[in-house]
Amino acid sequence: MSSIDRADPAILGHVLAGHRDLFNLMQSVRASLAGAICPTPADCDALIESMRRLREHLREHFTQEEAGGFLEESVARMPRLWSSVKLILAEHPGLLEELDAAIDALAAASPSATSWAAAAAVFERFATRMSDHERRENAVVQDGYNENLGLVE
Repeated sequence: MSSIDRADPAILGHVLAGHRDLFNLMQSVRASLAGAICPTPADCDALIESMRRLREHLREHFTQEEAGGFLEESVARMPRLWSSVKLILAEHPGLLEELDAAIDALAAASPSATSWAAAAAVFERFATRMSDHERRENAVVQDGYNENLGLVE
């Protein structure tokens, strides 16, 4: 295999770092949701801020993917991946809308155990969809770069 066919470690490192940051932000929201049984207004404000940080990171992450980069390079290396990449990119607006709806619902609710539990359920649905999305994205990168990133089961 020539060096031109090898994966660029900087690109793969960037992919891994971006996904690690996303995972950490999602875990921060989960920790906030798990930390308060009877939330105070301050708990709700902190959770909303944490969710907004996640949303902004996600928006930037999606913008980078849509502008090219490792997904585009994966398709250039293996054109058969184009249909998978199109599906991945098409999910971006819905994922952002789902997170926006969760933030808006929590912001509109008064602090209570019921609103907190509802926020936790909505966030977990989003987190499951987001994790599935990232898993499919990792599979495309692994296929495109013919590298095992250790991220796909």
